[in-house]
Amino acid sequence: MKSTVTRPSNWVQKFVQFPVTRIFLGLGVLFAAILLMQSALRLIPGIHQGVLDVLGAVAVALTALFAYVGFVRLVEKRTVTELSTAGAALELGKGALLGGLLFAATIGLIALFGFYHVSGFNPWTVLLPALSLSIVSGVVEEVLVRGILFRIMEESLGTWLALAISALLFGLMHISNPNATLWSALAIAIEAGIMLAAAFVFTRRLWLAIGIHFAWNFVQGGIFGVAVSGNGVQGLLQSTLDGPPLLSGGAFGAEASIFAVIVCLAAGIYLTWSAWKKGNFIQPFWTK
Repeated sequence: MKSTVTRPSNWVQKFVQFPVTRIFLGLGVLFAAILLMQSALRLIPGIHQGVLDVLGAVAVALTALFAYVGFVRLVEKRTVTELSTAGAALELGKGALLGGLLFAATIGLIALFGFYHVSGFNPWTVLLPALSLSIVSGVVEEVLVRGILFRIMEESLGTWLALAISALLFGLMHISNPNATLWSALAIAIEAGIMLAAAFVFTRRLWLAIGIHFAWNFVQGGIFGVAVSGNGVQGLLQSTLDGPPLLSGGAFGAEASIFAVIVCLAAGIYLTWSAWKKGNFIQPFWTK
């Protein structure tokens, strides 16, 4: 698959279109837009309460999407095919179903070995903070890591190398989270970094990856009451994780469990193989 970025005609355009330059420009545009939106939201009384919190999360997510579209159109000067709305709802739905099932399988395995326990229920309103967190992380992190970092690296380095580098970077992004360890960062790199990049390569769009990421986080925190990447979240189920951290995930949550790594790596391998069969892989520049 060939890059659709407009070929530069002078040294200024060559500098702007250089992959490293585009990555930093894209990250700068995205972070600036999100910070401006978050600053504006802080002026609204009670924005971090209940339904308003969810609306604020939607506003941040939409800001990230529009900032990305603006960056691609103005800097790369091309149609933003990876965010085409045709079929977006279906891909989001499939991704959400897959993400939810993957976490249900993970927590099911942890419970089967006796490391996950339910002690009661919380009111439905606990879903609102979990929903807000999942919307922001599902959209913003996918635009950032798969839309900007992975996609631009892939154009030059090829799919395999970009997949490995972006997965490691995604794991390192979580190293400063509460209760994080080197193992938890590596686990996220393997289980999520590979699978979500493969979802993008398979569809060449961001919607499937966004759906998977959103549902994994929401079902994990909002339904099963498990910490999301080390961040404590109340869910409908009052629950605890105990046992060896390698099996239960420990204080970081189920994402650091070997069961999560196995389940998601299997899905990632399947998506990678499917993308390869479709001919969606890009070769590195030195082979072209």
